Amino acid sequence: MTEVKANMAGNVWKIVVEKGDTVEADQDIVILESMKMEIPIAAEEAGTVIEFKVAEGDFVNEGDTIAIIE
Repeated sequence: MTEVKANMAGNVWKIVVEKGDTVEADQDIVILESMKMEIPIAAEEAGTVIEFKVAEGDFVNEGDTIAIIE
């Protein structure tokens, strides 16, 4: 099980995949918006998204867990 964490503070602009989707390593799963820039957050390894800890519009801090991949 892998936790995907935010690498900077920002708002969750868009969730690109859905719970239950299979993702590849380095595939974008969430787009953060910070200082009017879009920052993609990618899965660190391949697997299935089993849970999102955020929703679109939520604010996250650096290091917050965004999703869990198994």
